[in-house]
Amino acid sequence: MRGFLRALGPGLVTGAADDDPSGIGTYSQVGAEFGYGLSWTIVLSFPLMVAIQLIAAEIGRVTGAGISRNLRRHYPRPVLWSVVVLLLIANVINLGADLSAMGAALALLVGGDGPLFTLLFGILCIVLEVVLSYPRYAAALKWTTLSLFTYVAVVAVAGVPWAHALRSLVVPELQFNIAYATALVAVLGTTISPYLFFWQAGQEVEEERRHHAKPLCLTPRSAGPELRRIRLDTLTGMAFSNIISLAIIFATAATLNVNGVHKIQTSSQAAEALRPIAGHFAFAMFALGIIGTGLLAVPVLAGSAAYAVTEMAGVAGSLDAKPFSARLFYGTIAATTLAGASLTALGIDPARALYWAAIVNGVLAGPLMVVMMLIVRNPRAMGRLVISRRQAAFGWAATLVMIAASLVFLGFLLSGAV
Repeated sequence: MRGFLRALGPGLVTGAADDDPSGIGTYSQVGAEFGYGLSWTIVLSFPLMVAIQLIAAEIGRVTGAGISRNLRRHYPRPVLWSVVVLLLIANVINLGADLSAMGAALALLVGGDGPLFTLLFGILCIVLEVVLSYPRYAAALKWTTLSLFTYVAVVAVAGVPWAHALRSLVVPELQFNIAYATALVAVLGTTISPYLFFWQAGQEVEEERRHHAKPLCLTPRSAGPELRRIRLDTLTGMAFSNIISLAIIFATAATLNVNGVHKIQTSSQAAEALRPIAGHFAFAMFALGIIGTGLLAVPVLAGSAAYAVTEMAGVAGSLDAKPFSARLFYGTIAATTLAGASLTALGIDPARALYWAAIVNGVLAGPLMVVMMLIVRNPRAMGRLVISRRQAAFGWAATLVMIAASLVFLGFLLSGAV
């Protein structure tokens, strides 16, 4: 068990960060609007998440560089710039939604000014990322994943009809309308998000530096144990993420949907709606989970943006670096976090922006996944450790599913069904 826990790191944190407050809002809306009807998408997304996050992790560990740096080395600059700019836009919107959800959740629990709490949470996350050393910060993120078990507690008191819920995992309840297609793309865009690719690749590079190791492309004969560690870590993290996602859908389907509450825009609204239906305990656990997952996800969102920007600029950037020796890295963390925290003050509705950000993530993830697949099959980048045909088949399958879901949604949108 000790060896298993020691093997967990970037994959576990990445999987847990996938269930951020904005993701909780998306899953809550899906459960409230469609009941158990979209639960099957979580089962579908699991092997896809594992496949693509494994590829992201192996890019970082094998090449010793993140995704942006590999794009800079091997592909045209317009591709790099487009990817990074779109990532920054989506991350700032996600940061705004996550921070505002955290502020609203704390206001629900203790009273007070939600926007002020939003700003304070943003400042707290910046300070923690700047002040703590990488080993301490990585350990803190690892333990923060325990906050997600609050949603297991909510399911325990939600009165889930388990026969119906479990059947929905393998028997899709399909609908052919724009609302269903939009929700499908939003779920896939939430579970398979570009910022998770950048974060896990960047964290593998951090782990490599921490242990004073060389990129695996330079030491391919010693790659076996490290690649097995990456697979175990990623498989565990993605399984953990999907179990929590299902818990949120089941909880909101069993409480909100059956009681006629079908419109939930934010995770804090879901928590508030639970109180009169499922009781104060479920409400409190849901709200506390929002704050805990936000403290985990906000640094991941800001950190993934910082990795992308510094690698695009060709300068060093690391959570283990001193602030004055990595100004662009920490400056990006501070700027994106504060920009997200200011969305509410600027009159931008983060809840509305969030849902569409998830859709944008879903639409943009496909092309980025194509680029990642080209990297891991490129001997110039991966050396002798290009991925196997079997792993490539899983990676391309994940890519094609994301592209197909996006095309279905765009087809509805262009047909005027919206």
